[in-house]
Amino acid sequence: MIKKGLFSVSPPRTTVNLLLGLFSLFLMHGCSGESGGQSNGGTKTVPAVEALQARQGSLPLTQRLSGLVKAKNQVAIHPEIGATIVEVYINNGQYVKKGAPLVRLREKEFRERFKQATAGHQITMAQLRQADAQLKEVQAEYNRTKQLAAQGLTSSTDLETAETRTVSAEASVSLAQARVEQAQATMEEQQETLHQTIIRAPISGNVGDRNAEVGMLVNTSTRLFTIGQMDSVRVEVVLTDRMLNYIETGQRSEVINAIFSPEPQSAKLARISPFLNPLSHSTDAEIDLSNLDGQLKPGMFVTVDIFYGESEEATLVPLSALYENPLSGKTGVYITRAISDREVADVSTMTEPKPFEFVPVEVVARGRMEAGIRGVKPGEWVITLGQYLLGGEAGEARVRPVKWAWVEKLQKLQREDLVQEMVKKQTALPDSTLQNSKQPK
Repeated sequence: MIKKGLFSVSPPRTTVNLLLGLFSLFLMHGCSGESGGQSNGGTKTVPAVEALQARQGSLPLTQRLSGLVKAKNQVAIHPEIGATIVEVYINNGQYVKKGAPLVRLREKEFRERFKQATAGHQITMAQLRQADAQLKEVQAEYNRTKQLAAQGLTSSTDLETAETRTVSAEASVSLAQARVEQAQATMEEQQETLHQTIIRAPISGNVGDRNAEVGMLVNTSTRLFTIGQMDSVRVEVVLTDRMLNYIETGQRSEVINAIFSPEPQSAKLARISPFLNPLSHSTDAEIDLSNLDGQLKPGMFVTVDIFYGESEEATLVPLSALYENPLSGKTGVYITRAISDREVADVSTMTEPKPFEFVPVEVVARGRMEAGIRGVKPGEWVITLGQYLLGGEAGEARVRPVKWAWVEKLQKLQREDLVQEMVKKQTALPDSTLQNSKQPK
């Protein structure tokens, strides 16, 4: 287990803090009747905040990257010959089986070439048969001359002539056989070219990126379609040479697609290419994911967190508890004290005014939801919501004790969810509370 400072890229907190501040205003407004609002003497309203107890622990060390989604066996389909499209059989999004026809090209020229190659093959076959017949005739004549020479009825010159004609006939047969083989290869090549006028699916999968229309002249560099198997996808990320010191295959990773699903998908880092780009000094890594619901689309960018260890032990607080004090410019947290067990048990109401103070802290680790800090002890009550209403180093505030689960849920809320939560909270307030909040000062 790695024990060192966290190396991670945390999401920007500006939007989160702004939304939490807006939520705090609704929280204070909703509790104004409970806190009495401003008194007749013009005293300042006591702000309302939420707080939880800091805890001890460590944070996972993560490397946040941007990933590109690709379908399993994703390939681009190109024609193997140049011709004009005469028919297109499929459209974007269709599922096709391996070998299914996708496009038909004009075949007239290729069919003529195949006919010519077939005729040439037939001619060479006839020439071979003719050469075989001549060879048999010459061989028969040679045998007769040889017998006559043995009986002394013919000269040796006639025998040599017959033997030479036999060798020549055998060579003619060999030449004819070679021509037959050559014509056979040409015919098969032209037949294969004719078959290539029908472009077929190389694998089973979904088709997209259609770039094929009837009448379109295409060649081998024209991409007609992209095909891939959508039930499983591959997420590609780029690793620098420095990352290879602590990232390796088999480590747990989480793929976050906030558009379609708030929950990340977990999978192991499947592959890392051993070859680095000589210019960028980076390489590619791949994560295999199931995609039965089809939410991940090829070409989509996703966020990838790779977990490679744990940070040192520290006091853990929610990220929403961290606050940059505008007076001192220091990062810290507001802590509050003297919260009784009875007040902790009754989380539906606010406490009486409690003292608070700003404590500068050292952030030693930062995760997606939590931060590890020094300067605050575990068990102390840390304000997580409403810091923007405090406006000072110390003072008093009414506190609603909350659990970690509530704060984590709040930090996960999207902007629309947060507004809906605030409206729901406001509409659920008792009438007496709203009336008290609307009393004239």
